[in-house]
Amino acid sequence: MLVLIRFSGEIATKAKGTRARFQRLLAHNLEAALRRADVPYALKREWSRFFVELRDDGPKAAQALEALSRVFGVKSLSVVEARPAPTLEAVVQAGEELFRERVRGKRFAVRARVAGERQKVPFGATAVERELGAALRPHAARVDLTDPEVTVHVEVRDDRAFFYTEVVAGPGGLPLGAEGRALALVSGGFDSAVAAWRMMKRGLALDYAFFNLGGSQHQRDVLRVAKLLTEQWGHGHEPKLHAVDFQGLVQELQKKTHPRYWQVLLKRLMLKASEQIAQELGVRALVTGEALGQVSSQTLQNLVVISEATELLVLRPLLGLDKEEIVAQARAIGTYEISASVQEYCALVPRKPATRARLDRVREEEAKLDPSILERAVAERAVFDLTALEPEALVPEGLEIEEVPEGAVVIDLRSPQAYRAWHYPGAVHWDFFRALDEFKTLPKDKTYVLYCELGLKSAHLAELMRQAGYDAYNFKGGIKRLMAYALEREALPPELLPTPLLEEALRSGSSSSSSEDDPS
Repeated sequence: MLVLIRFSGEIATKAKGTRARFQRLLAHNLEAALRRADVPYALKREWSRFFVELRDDGPKAAQALEALSRVFGVKSLSVVEARPAPTLEAVVQAGEELFRERVRGKRFAVRARVAGERQKVPFGATAVERELGAALRPHAARVDLTDPEVTVHVEVRDDRAFFYTEVVAGPGGLPLGAEGRALALVSGGFDSAVAAWRMMKRGLALDYAFFNLGGSQHQRDVLRVAKLLTEQWGHGHEPKLHAVDFQGLVQELQKKTHPRYWQVLLKRLMLKASEQIAQELGVRALVTGEALGQVSSQTLQNLVVISEATELLVLRPLLGLDKEEIVAQARAIGTYEISASVQEYCALVPRKPATRARLDRVREEEAKLDPSILERAVAERAVFDLTALEPEALVPEGLEIEEVPEGAVVIDLRSPQAYRAWHYPGAVHWDFFRALDEFKTLPKDKTYVLYCELGLKSAHLAELMRQAGYDAYNFKGGIKRLMAYALEREALPPELLPTPLLEEALRSGSSSSSSEDDPS
């Protein structure tokens, strides 16, 4: 399988030296994504394109394509057929052979692009579109340049032609690491995860700081979000999460300071702690998920007072977004499911918080605190290597399973595209958003085995189902281990086929999602 990768226009417009550096970094990140997908490959870099040969046409190839589409700096990619193109006639002949069955009885269009040295390509894109369109016309219903059912793409480069019909969008932006490193403050909720993603798209490689206010469950939820960002989007970087226990500081605030200033003081303390961690890491900027006016601590005046706590640059990529936009982006990048389940851990919400705190007044309150508590919390922080962290380490004991019991109902929580590419025999696909709302419609006399990409979403849903009285399990290791398990088995029992009762429950459930609380 040959994949053509187009990189972001922002890379193409850079000066020659910068462009070459960005392309080298992008190649490094593409290879990291391919290694994570565990598929044999060969990568070839050209000045304006990358080509990846995937030496696997099975499920691993589908996973590799999905991984490549999540590398920052990639504008789009296509699975292509390559043919020699010495003449226009050769291009037309190859195109007709490849696509006559694809366009049969359908409306179609031909889109062509020609690049390379003029002496090597003595014809233009218009000639390719006209001649190939004429050759395919007898096989198709008609030419439709406005709303075709099939679009035949041809890209001619020097003496080769690349044919394809699908274009898969990438995230665009700059290669991860192109703009250096920063430290992102994360809480596990929608905002901080989306803020981190947006800065990664701008080329910042991130490490994470988490200030624990809610114990082990809160920490596990945050690690799940950070792990997902790393596995799905962090190709080429090996980030760490620094977990700082802030429960002692919360008690100190409650004992010694005025409640009106708790929120502002807490945010300042987080920035002070983050600055210490950032200095150890050698990074020069912090990233937060604050949005202007969203909550009392995020008024313009309060943000000015909070920012004064550090000399580092504080990047706030969500500053001009509203909550609906942030939640929509969380859905798009895949963090919504876990973030939606993260509880708000904050005992510092007074009835009348300060919305226009004065810096001198805040400093007076801050001076009441014992600075050694903050120093000790930072020094005693836990550090997690997110690349090496196994997802099963984030799953409560007894929730995972390594084989599918006879008679179990198997539920696939991945995307519809991934489900179509490969799924466990007999598995039913269920949209995760619907599953969160509707799993209680399922019968309780069955055993349920859930799986997803990494085992994070499926572990969360399995935990909710068990709390509601279901015999539910997460398949340990996610899709990779499940594929290996399926391949090891010579036969699959008929009991693994979905039951009519389950199918009926899935069909009858409401597809509308419930209204969400607005976590701050």
